[in-house]
Amino acid sequence: MIVAGIGCRRGATAEEIKAAIEAALEETGQAREALTSLATSDGKGSEPGLVDAAALAGLELILIKPAALEAAGPRTRSFSPRVKEMFGVPSVAEAAALAAAGPDASLLAPRTIVGPVTCAIAGIAPKA
Repeated sequence: MIVAGIGCRRGATAEEIKAAIEAALEETGQAREALTSLATSDGKGSEPGLVDAAALAGLELILIKPAALEAAGPRTRSFSPRVKEMFGVPSVAEAAALAAAGPDASLLAPRTIVGPVTCAIAGIAPKA
């Protein structure tokens, strides 16, 4: 399971979100086909750009409740004072990806920032 966690400013377009996802996947070396879902804060669930990006990619959009974001917060790598003040977590993208991918998941790379969008990729490493 590979999840793209998304954080974005209000009004971010599906194309901007797609560009951030592609950049994050490139950073992690993951193929687009490996991606199983998108995740974000439940407060962003009605953002047209996010809804459209998920639909265009054929991916489920998982909306993460604040408590689950906070629980995943200690596993994040990045820190944004603005995001911490607004959402109570160091990185919405990273916390959402980790929460959606599960308690055994880890970040494959820190968040990638492309314009008004941040994207983090999380997954569970295969067992040796």
